[in-house]
Amino acid sequence: MKPVSILVMNGPNLSRLGKREPEIYGSLTLDDINRGLADAFPEVTFEFFQSEYEGALLEKLFELEDRGGCSGVVLNAGALTHYSIALRDAISAVIMPVVEVHLSNVHKREGFRRTSVISEVCVGVIGGFGADSYHLGVQDLLKRVEKE
Repeated sequence: MKPVSILVMNGPNLSRLGKREPEIYGSLTLDDINRGLADAFPEVTFEFFQSEYEGALLEKLFELEDRGGCSGVVLNAGALTHYSIALRDAISAVIMPVVEVHLSNVHKREGFRRTSVISEVCVGVIGGFGADSYHLGVQDLLKRVEKE
């Protein structure tokens, strides 16, 4: 298999994992999730990025694209999922496949969380499996690389 590089990108409030509503999001921190991915997929070169700011996420996608891209992106956009047309447009502007992930099952939560403005431009959506949602996203991207 050719070398695989994956950007794992997280949006607002995900820096608070492990502290923020553990009954919904679990007790793992974002560092725990990132370490778990690196351990589970040693064949993958990961880049991990988190920002509380929408513009920083857009800039990261464009910076990566300008560097030649990567095998794909696993994205937990947090609340931006529900209203960021700018993020949606950025995802559709890059050639890298983007998998949308969520720790919780957004369809069992508040009504506003059931709407994603980014889903239409992502290759898939995974949610409700806690940290395993990220692992499933990476697995999907690896299958896409194998097919190329």
